[in-house]
Parts: sequence; structure tokens; C-alpha cells
Amino acid sequence: MEQDKRFTLWRGLRLSSFQIGSAMGDILITSIWNRILIVNFGIPATPVSLLLALRYLLSPLSLWAGNLTDHRFFFGLRRTPVIWFGRALMIASLPFLGFSAARLGQSSADALGWLFALFSSLLYGVGTLISGSPFLALTRESAPERMQGVAISMAQTALIIFFPIVGIAFSIWMPVYDGQVFWQMIAATMLIGGFFWVFAILGIERRQPAEAAATPATDHRLGDVIRAMWSDRRTRLFFGFLSLGSLAAWSHEAILEPFGADVFDLSMGVTTRFNSYWQAATVVVLIIGGILWRKRPPEAQQRITSIGLVIMAAGMSLLLPVAVTGQRHLIEVALLIFGAGFGVYTYGGVSLMAVMSPDRHAGLYLGLWTISNLLFKGLGTLMGGALRDLFLLRLELAPGLSYGLIFLLQAVGLVTAALLLTRIDILGFARDTGRSVSRLEAAVVAD
Repeated sequence: MEQDKRFTLWRGLRLSSFQIGSAMGDILITSIWNRILIVNFGIPATPVSLLLALRYLLSPLSLWAGNLTDHRFFFGLRRTPVIWFGRALMIASLPFLGFSAARLGQSSADALGWLFALFSSLLYGVGTLISGSPFLALTRESAPERMQGVAISMAQTALIIFFPIVGIAFSIWMPVYDGQVFWQMIAATMLIGGFFWVFAILGIERRQPAEAAATPATDHRLGDVIRAMWSDRRTRLFFGFLSLGSLAAWSHEAILEPFGADVFDLSMGVTTRFNSYWQAATVVVLIIGGILWRKRPPEAQQRITSIGLVIMAAGMSLLLPVAVTGQRHLIEVALLIFGAGFGVYTYGGVSLMAVMSPDRHAGLYLGLWTISNLLFKGLGTLMGGALRDLFLLRLELAPGLSYGLIFLLQAVGLVTAALLLTRIDILGFARDTGRSVSRLEAAVVAD
């Protein structure tokens, strides 16, 4: 069941190309489609945010998929077939996104349009969830212990790199809403994304002989393993840290572009680039961090992760006076600060995820961390949209104050997550689950 442990630059780049399709799909749905419905069609943000969050509410599927690929073989492979099946569902979901926009553009109360949107969200969400944790596990297994954090970090960095690239490309492609162009984007995502989802992992996993693949596991009952995992206080605290961090970090996702439209009357071509600004800063910091911290063992990233969360909070805090006083020129500054902190947080956080995923149940643990990230990312997305409607539409606060309060609450959540992380005994967990003692000692010295 072991993969080839030689982790070369080419292997890292090939695995990272998997994220091209992921970025295209996510930008299409969470940036382009949600802006079209909220701004162009005048649909309230709450139902749109709920649809965006729906896939995250299905995140327990990642536990099932992680455990399945830890112990079951399909055609001599564990991870690869499940990953491809999930990505095929995502491709199948995209045409229904176009159908929903076409019908809701004619009437925001069109039942079939909402049904298409619901089906697309469900199909895309299920595909994402059953393929996400197996892909992370495959990436982790492609490298030796000392490089596991680097391997996952490269894949996550690539995702963030492709987000601004795709965002800028799509904003140039469709600066104002055009139904025909939107369909062209859908077709391009299906073709280009599908190609890289196959290319990135083809041949990475070593096929097992029939007799090895047929050997049943004796300790893979999902309920038993989950109970054992959850009985460890360190696992519960790490889940809480990731959950709160995701809730706070992504609560702006559904409202950032409407913020630009409602408060500053900015066009779609401008607001689509907002996410690209902070994600570009994230990429720069991740690259710099990879150079500066590459020799630090993954067990030693706890303090770095906390610092990243505090920097993110500073960026969100700056958006409060920006929104209230209408300082348009400071939006990019605040987003760049947030993005820089997100880069530090991501570099440290993915390394800690590798440490907190023992070899024996790597897929299942990474499935649990996927739940914490995706479920609370979805709840954060929903919360941001709901708060926008509460402050702006129900309480009828000024647009700047409405959005500013949301950004302030986001900053408070990020600081709280940083404080929670300091209470987790990462090194003790790593030692107890069999990671190298010498690396643990190096981690203590590094911090």
C-alpha cells in the first residue's frame, strides 16, 4: 500500500495541477454565479448563500470517503478511483448551473430554476467531498514524513495561485453579465478542469497485486475509529481550531463582491478581482514562507499559524473604517493584509494537518479536518450572507455600517481561533502517534 516516497519537484507540480479545475469550478460558482444572482437578478443573499453553503453541510461524506480509501481497493488502487468518481460528479453538475441562471434571469421565483440550482449544488458538493480527503491523503502519501507538510502545502498553494489567475481571466472574459459567455465559461471549466483532474494523479498511486488488495482490514469500522479519534482531547481541540478559523476566514465569501457594489457602486469587472487581490498576496507569502521555513519540521508550525490568524484579523478590522467612511482606495490594502495573513495561516495550518493525521488512518483524519474546513467554511458563507440581509435589509442600517460590522465580527473570530490553537499539544500528539522523535526535538528547538 506504500506509494513511491521520492517526492520530486515534478511530482509536486503535477499533483498541484489538480487544483486548476478546482479553482475554475469554485470561482465559477462562488464568485461569478453568486454575483449574477444577487446583483444582476436582485435575489436576496440569504438563499444564494444557503445554496453555496449546502455542499459544505454535506461534509461528513469526507469521513466516509477517507475511511473507505484507507482500507478498500478498487481495481488495485485505493485513492485514485474514488477521486476520479467525485470529480466526474462535479463536471456533471456544471451544466445545471447554467440552466439555473438562464431561468432565474427570467424570474427569480422560477421553481425549476431553483431546482436546477439545488441539484447543481448537491452534485458539486458530493463530488467535492468524496474526492477531497482522498486527494489530500494521496498527496501526503506521495512524500516521506519530513516532506509531507511541504507536499500538502504545495497543493494548497497551487489552489490559491490559480484562484486569482482564474478570477482575473474570468473577469476579463465577462466584465458584464452575458448568458452566452457564462455558458462558454461552464464548457471551459468542464473540459480544462476535467483534463487536469485526470492528468494530475494518473499513475501516482502504485497498483497493488490482487492478493494484497483483497486482504480485508480488521480495524476499519468507521464508528469505532471515529469514537477512538474523538476521545482524544487534542483531536477535539484541533477540530475546534480549524472550525472556528474556517468560519471566520470565509464569512466574507458571499458578500465581498456585493460589498463593492452596494457601498461603492463598483462594476462586476472590478469586484470579481477583489478575491484575486487577497489570494495573490496569499500566494506571495506562501512562496516566501516555503523558502524561509522549508527546514522547519511540520510539528513546529503552531506559532506561525497563530501569527497568520492575527494578521488576517488586522486586515478585516481595517475594512470596518473603509466601509463606514467610504475610503475606496483602502479596500485593496485591507485585502492584501488579510491575504498575507492567510498565507502564513495556510502554510502553518496544512503542516499541522499532516502531523495530526497518523499514517494508519490518514484518509479518515484528513476527512475530519476536511469537515472542519468545509462545513464551517459553508456556515461562514451562510452567516455572512444572512448578516448582510439582517443588517442591510431588516434593520435597514447604512450599507457601509452593515458590511463593516460583519468584517469586525470576522476579525474577532480569527483572534479567538489563534488563542485556541495555543492550547493544543501538537508535539505530544505527534509523539504519541509515532512520528520521528528526532524531528520532535528539532521542533522544540525551532519554537
